[in-house]
Amino acid sequence: MSTTTSDTRGPTTPGVTNPGAGPGVRPTSGFAGWANRHRKWVFAGPAMVFVVAMVAFPIIYTIVLSLTDASGSVRADFEFIGFENYATVLTDTRRFWPAVGRTVFFTVVAVVVEVVLGMCIALLLRKPFKGQGLVRVVILLPLVATPVAVGMMWLLIFEPTTGAANQLMRVLGLPAQGWISDPKQALATLAFVDIWQWTPMVVLILLAGLTSLPEEPDEAARVDGANAWQRFWFITVPILMPTIIAAVLLRSIDALKTFDILYATKGKGGGSSNEAETLNVYAYGLSFDYNDYGLSSTVLVLFFVMIMIIVSILVIRRNRSAQ
Repeated sequence: MSTTTSDTRGPTTPGVTNPGAGPGVRPTSGFAGWANRHRKWVFAGPAMVFVVAMVAFPIIYTIVLSLTDASGSVRADFEFIGFENYATVLTDTRRFWPAVGRTVFFTVVAVVVEVVLGMCIALLLRKPFKGQGLVRVVILLPLVATPVAVGMMWLLIFEPTTGAANQLMRVLGLPAQGWISDPKQALATLAFVDIWQWTPMVVLILLAGLTSLPEEPDEAARVDGANAWQRFWFITVPILMPTIIAAVLLRSIDALKTFDILYATKGKGGGSSNEAETLNVYAYGLSFDYNDYGLSSTVLVLFFVMIMIIVSILVIRRNRSAQ
């Protein structure tokens, strides 16, 4: 005996989802169908809107302001003046170009010392030893503090009269120094503060790279009679170069835009003689001390271009070393 079942779902229309279809069938009409056909944009859309709102818009607005004479009140009317601000800034040999020099000096000194010192510490931490975990925790402590707190702490340490630094100098029989209060020593001293705080991050990056290196090349070089320095310079460094450049890239970007430590210790203008006035401090002063938003935006645009050039060079170098 056989039974016959009838299909009561009715005919299907091309391009329209059958309402009686199973759960695995994707909708093809209405909003659900549109979302299904463009699902990659549906998922990426919120992130793209966030990026445009939080990144692209401020950059574009800053570029627009740099082409105007915006100053005074934020709501004051302003006019487009073309590249007049750029001509003014680029010919400013009293504040702008010295600020560029200080920015480059601060960045180069801080990054070079951090990478060299970070490599030395990473090599020491590479091999297991008793108390290694505690040493790693202690080394990472400077990263916990905020830059402003770090700046205020070192400001007290480097206080010329009662600071711990000069107390130590007297104990060692050395003359007291001005440190941060001395215009000739301020920028180098602040670079030291940056080195103290951010070397641990370089240690983390390089230590991660060292632990992932293959051991075969080093063992082969040892068998061939290479000493420790030769194995490090000709084996470890070339293989680790992409990681080193990544550390240099991250720290260069961060050091170039350093502001909080400089402003917390030296205040407006980077000190009475502008001895610690980098481009960030200079742009901040133009905006909030002189209310010249057009010139300030111009400095920031030029600063952004400088950072992008440096980043591009480092990225190209890293890609070549990775090949």
